[in-house]
Amino acid sequence: MTATQYGLFIDGHWEHPAGATHFATTNPATREPVGEFVSGGPKDVERAIASAHRAFPAWKATPAPRRGELLLRVAEVLRRRKEELARLVTTEMGKVIAEGRGDVQESIDFVEYMAGEGRRLAGETVPSELRHKFCLTVRQPKGVVAAITPWNFPTSIPNWKIAAALISGNTVVFKPASATARCGAEIVRTYEEAGLPAGVLNFVTGSGGTVGNALIDDPRVRAISFTGGVETGREVYLRGAKGLKSVHLELGGKNPMIVMEDANLELALDGLLFGAFGTAGQRCTATSRVLLHAPIYDEFVGRLLDRLRTFRVGNPLDESTGMGPVASADQEAKVRSYFDIARKEGDTLLFGGEKLLGGEYDRGYFLTPTVAATRAGSRIATEEIFGPLLAVLRVKDYDEAVRVANEVSYGLSSAIYTRDVNRAFRAIEDLEAGITYVNAPTIGAEVQLPFGGVKNTGNGGREAGSVAIEEFTEIKTVFVDFSDRLQKAQIDAADG
Repeated sequence: MTATQYGLFIDGHWEHPAGATHFATTNPATREPVGEFVSGGPKDVERAIASAHRAFPAWKATPAPRRGELLLRVAEVLRRRKEELARLVTTEMGKVIAEGRGDVQESIDFVEYMAGEGRRLAGETVPSELRHKFCLTVRQPKGVVAAITPWNFPTSIPNWKIAAALISGNTVVFKPASATARCGAEIVRTYEEAGLPAGVLNFVTGSGGTVGNALIDDPRVRAISFTGGVETGREVYLRGAKGLKSVHLELGGKNPMIVMEDANLELALDGLLFGAFGTAGQRCTATSRVLLHAPIYDEFVGRLLDRLRTFRVGNPLDESTGMGPVASADQEAKVRSYFDIARKEGDTLLFGGEKLLGGEYDRGYFLTPTVAATRAGSRIATEEIFGPLLAVLRVKDYDEAVRVANEVSYGLSSAIYTRDVNRAFRAIEDLEAGITYVNAPTIGAEVQLPFGGVKNTGNGGREAGSVAIEEFTEIKTVFVDFSDRLQKAQIDAADG
């Protein structure tokens, strides 16, 4: 794949500002260049925001069903380009090709789902306490939205934000993660091909410290949707709060999978391998801890190690590969540092804990899938690692499993494997997480259901599902009095 040059997309045009500096993205499996991009500056951000601000009144006035029709055209373009985009996801980010296809399919599913919201955007009607008076709520767009996205789901997360913002009547300035800027650019091209009016979606690449902060600080940006790490999320939240802006954060996870003594162990193993090592553990929903009921601990660990001995790490475009590289040199260094932390804290590395070397491995950022036996409260059991390192903990019973599962500062996804229906429903109540799976691993949500978490995982909002529009809309309360006289709620009603 050649390193195609991409510019900024502002007011419906691709442009290459004179004198701009550039950066490149690379294939984490080969370190070959994938794309070259403009390092945008404050003036570029200002022009993008101005374009979105100008386009907002006309886009807001476009009937929501018409906006939905445009999103359906976007979905058609994504479907036609699915294999091409999937291979780009794998090439630029490193996840195996089956997951690359899943990333794009999630984009298609969500854009189609949001297109349907164009005929809903539901408010509510309620009875008035007075006669001849009608009470209702309507949803209205917020204005210019900043969509700031991560590298690990480089088509689906941008589309989560962009499609929900657009169907709600907002205009968008989109800043992708620099590591997957080509995926971001190609997403913008799908909207361009579908006929989105100029200025409704703008695209600026560059660093978070420059582009991201300029977006957050501009008073014309009324809503910020950010997915990324906790510390950066805090900074985004504080900067946005200074302007009294709507700030939606989707942050980290330290997701537990509980396996009880009555579980289907083969099913749990299948789920664990995908949950822990799919996307090389680089998901906020990755299964990073498995809590094993003591009676099945030894058997389950033995089966897990047997499976890992034949688990293939390598070229992510090869259909037979189970895990590709981590996404970058920085990711590799971070995960390897946790291998050392585990050793220093006295954890037992049951499998892996190494950088893979030789042959194709020397060209990329390949690590072993790693399993470490540890204890509650250890660093690898409590800190988000975002890589292929699974912490294994022994628990004596259900109550201890829940206590250990909940003792971390995150609360995104959770899972329990059991055949006991009573225990499964207790877990739904007891686990501190935005998502709970029964007899499936800690993966993400289907697009028709809300996605998000509690505690340090975010600040309370949800993406996906019908609630996705909530972060991008304001509720207006409307009273229609057709009594033809002055009526005073509470006062007149109290008088009968």
